[in-house]
Amino acid sequence: MSDSEYEFEENPFDNNSGYFDDDGNRLYPDLIIKPPLCISCIFDDDPSQEIECNLTRLDQKNEALFECFAYKSKSNYDNNSSEL
Repeated sequence: MSDSEYEFEENPFDNNSGYFDDDGNRLYPDLIIKPPLCISCIFDDDPSQEIECNLTRLDQKNEALFECFAYKSKSNYDNNSSEL
């Protein structure tokens, strides 16, 4: 087959990555204001915790009180501590 005989279809999975609610609606974590609790957490901007943090914020986006059971204050850890 020559190159001109190949037809490349758009990958149907490209639009299926990201976060979705139970009804299949796409959720955009970047559009949710980051709570002050998250900003003061040692996991803020930690790539290994990004999914967990985003899911926690998305789950509670309409709640009056934000709670996170993984929260650890930055003020309790210094830069030399390896304890997380």
